Amino acid sequence: MKKIFLLSTMILLTTFVFAQRIIKGKVTENGEAVIGANVIAKGTKATTTTDIDGNYRLSVPKDATQIEFTYVGMASQLITLGASDIVDVILRPDKALEELVVIGYGTQKRKDLTGSVTSITSENFVKGPIQTPEQLVAGKVAGVQITSNGGRPGAGSTIRIRGGSSLNASNDPLIVIDGVPVDNGTINGASNPLSFINPSDVESITVLKDASATAIYGSRASNGVILIVTKRGGKEIRGSFSSQLTYSEVTKVNPVLTGDEFRTLVNSDLMKLDTVAKKLLGKDNTDWQRAVLRNAYSADNNLSISGTAYDVLPFRVSFNVANFQGVLKNSEMRRNGLAVGLSPKLFNNHLKVDVNYKRFNVKNRFSDQGALGSAVSFDPTQPIRTGSSNFGGYYEWLNPEDNTPWSLATRNPVSLVEGKTDESSVVRSIGNVQLDYKFHFLPALKAVLNVGMDNSNGGGNKLTPATLAASYFNGGYTGSYTQEKTNKLLDFYFNYAKDFKKSKLDATLGHSYQDFISSENSIDKDGNRDDAVVTYYKTQNTLLSFFGRANYNIAEKYLFTGTLRYDGSSKFSPETRWGLFPSAAFAWKLKEEGFLKDSRLFSDLKLRLGYGVTGQQDVLGNYPYLPLYTLSQPSASYQLGNTFINTLRPAGYAADLKWETTTTYNVGLDYGFANGRVFGSVDVYNRLTKDLLSEVNVPAGTNLTNRILTNVGNLTNKGVEFVVSVLPIQNDKTSWSVSFNATVNKNQITNLSLVPGTEKPPVFETGGIAGGVGNNIQANTVDYSRNTFRVYQQVYGTNGKPVEGFYVDRNGDGQINSDDLYLYEGGSPDPKLFLGMSSNFSSGAFSAGFAMRANVGNYVYNNFKSGRGVVDYYNAQGFLINQNPEVNSSAFKKFNYFSDYYLENASFLRMDNIYVGYRLTDKRHSPDVSTTLTFSVQNVFTITKYSGIDPEHGNGIDNNIYPRPRIYALGVKLDW
Repeated sequence: MKKIFLLSTMILLTTFVFAQRIIKGKVTENGEAVIGANVIAKGTKATTTTDIDGNYRLSVPKDATQIEFTYVGMASQLITLGASDIVDVILRPDKALEELVVIGYGTQKRKDLTGSVTSITSENFVKGPIQTPEQLVAGKVAGVQITSNGGRPGAGSTIRIRGGSSLNASNDPLIVIDGVPVDNGTINGASNPLSFINPSDVESITVLKDASATAIYGSRASNGVILIVTKRGGKEIRGSFSSQLTYSEVTKVNPVLTGDEFRTLVNSDLMKLDTVAKKLLGKDNTDWQRAVLRNAYSADNNLSISGTAYDVLPFRVSFNVANFQGVLKNSEMRRNGLAVGLSPKLFNNHLKVDVNYKRFNVKNRFSDQGALGSAVSFDPTQPIRTGSSNFGGYYEWLNPEDNTPWSLATRNPVSLVEGKTDESSVVRSIGNVQLDYKFHFLPALKAVLNVGMDNSNGGGNKLTPATLAASYFNGGYTGSYTQEKTNKLLDFYFNYAKDFKKSKLDATLGHSYQDFISSENSIDKDGNRDDAVVTYYKTQNTLLSFFGRANYNIAEKYLFTGTLRYDGSSKFSPETRWGLFPSAAFAWKLKEEGFLKDSRLFSDLKLRLGYGVTGQQDVLGNYPYLPLYTLSQPSASYQLGNTFINTLRPAGYAADLKWETTTTYNVGLDYGFANGRVFGSVDVYNRLTKDLLSEVNVPAGTNLTNRILTNVGNLTNKGVEFVVSVLPIQNDKTSWSVSFNATVNKNQITNLSLVPGTEKPPVFETGGIAGGVGNNIQANTVDYSRNTFRVYQQVYGTNGKPVEGFYVDRNGDGQINSDDLYLYEGGSPDPKLFLGMSSNFSSGAFSAGFAMRANVGNYVYNNFKSGRGVVDYYNAQGFLINQNPEVNSSAFKKFNYFSDYYLENASFLRMDNIYVGYRLTDKRHSPDVSTTLTFSVQNVFTITKYSGIDPEHGNGIDNNIYPRPRIYALGVKLDW
């Protein structure tokens, strides 16, 4: 028995030994041994690490087929086992960490960043029918809120980075395109300064968020910086052609009564009117909103050729021809563009030259957006046309005594979109030449010269014929305008980058000059006036800057960044013209420390601390500190005989106007788990804006106006940003990524008095609404968010319906007046929390993905309801007004514009985009051509409790927004 037992044991041991396999080898990087690299047999528990010489020895099961090699900062390698037991591996740097990120006046490796910087490349852009560049990253960057300004072609977006930091100055970020900071202001004839850039040309978009990252742009960086880099040529000659056809439809319109419902209301005894209103009723059922809206078709075509000519001249040339129809009839944008990029390297790569030139011609046809408001008011029982030639043949409300239009009546909405002409043409050219010379005698030192220009020429014509009721009383209207804007740039700086034994130094010192010149000429003429009103002006704004930055890296563990910028702006007086903007940042690569270097839990861990000050000078008008006289409007002219004289009126000013400054503190943590399969960041920030550029009331008799722009008060933004990205699948055949970001931001005004502590905090009204004259629904005051809603507290009956005219007497004085208006707690257009989520999947020839966003805690004033939700269908002048079905729930008989009944929580979840793609390759006919077909849907669905047609309004007031359509897109792309 003992012999049998020993024999059996030997057989089992032999079987076990021979079921194992010993794999060994060496792991290197650039010829150097990689110490501590992880070696794992996939699908088993077998694992080891490399020794001091980079060698490893791993016992693996006989059926093991793959071994994975990983190391921090290196791209993982997955090796399929063959017959040999010797497997040597060369690791290469992880592209994501080694990727150069544009940071302003230079680049930096992603792993060495000390500030809060997010860079999105073309691989991760939002796919689908994209008209303007900012839509490429909507919902993809924590702390960045991008809200489209409606569905009009080329309308663009409102961009806010970490909340708005100003009250009356601009809250828009600085946008830099290929090294040229552009003018964010619009040009006459265009609705969006970014509508001139072809999204297909964009290679990457980088967002600088905290002051340590943005301070290098000092004077214009208080609202963050967006750096757009366009595509460059590679070594091989390549071509690409893409065409995308889209179909747009309006999925939801404002709820109004149909013709039959309106007839029932007017014939009811609700108002107990006489028969006058009833006699005005027509017999039709006209859906006026659908009458001015349409299904729209668009096309976007792009052709690009890139490569290197004669082995010395990398180039890329692209052409864009696009036609975007709007869903509001007669609205359209046509864009033709050319982009050229050259990037040769000369003198043994000591001189790098970058030449960029973009020229776009955008033609717009603007439809009268007021037709949207008319469409919800016009009597639905009337026909669109009368069959007569009067007033263009359109039905209008007329005075029966002389058959002239009632002066206060709503105009036929179809006449507004079809009868008016408003067309423009704008040509914009953006170009720069950058020379980057590395000195032969000192290669660590280089000089960079960047000369650029951004020139726009716009013009247009407007015509409203006298035959239309809208211009009957002024005899028609003709107008024309031209505008030219020129932005000149000159940057010159030195950069010194040197690697020492255990440290690295990267220092930059330079000067920047930027000059903005704008001139405009307009001619306006009413048919009833013999002379036209001619307006001409020319204005200029100049910025001068001196800047320096130093990055110091110690042992690849401790990173220091210091920045200093000294800026001068012509918008301020010589005494207050210059501002100093410093910043400092520190990053600690915890993963590189001994106590974490061998950790299998973390693949990356870096702590970031940042502090900085940035400036703001972007206010309306280029001479706010000077006493000026302005020409009065035509309606305010004086008549002397047959001549109308326009007067000159003095404008208010503050001679001591100075910089608005924003100080930002930022703490960030970059992390990575599971060998880089899970990674992201967490940032906590506090932004304090001082010396707010704000309009304040001035006591009567102390100045030439009742309000002036001056420096007053403080405002804070505090928030937390969280980002996580997961790579569930990542191999040669299949890739799947999921990204999620969340931002919590609280905005609060902390001071708004010229002399703090000496008076009750003032309340400055803002947020104009439709209805009444000069009504504002928002206000700015201390301890509240900017643009907080200011309303009456509505009283409700036992039936749950609002009681008309009854509000809470909040101050207890026994009467209801403006003293009872209150600031709605938490009632701000800005969300308390906003989220973004996206996913991209590709396997072989198939690809798919989606992008979605959510806002939580944003409030919207429903101006549509407040202006239509009353039983007020008859105007004594003799016309009828359609109603909102809201009349059935509120039963208001009078307008109650300031009731908080119309203030709604407009939180939403929006699926922005879904796309699928499939790559075709026909080797029999075109072995070198790859064909990809794509299908996408934009604005897929929105989940919200908001009762209006759209919960997303940048200013928080819902009134006649151009509808955001649902867009279906079919695309084809050929690459060769």
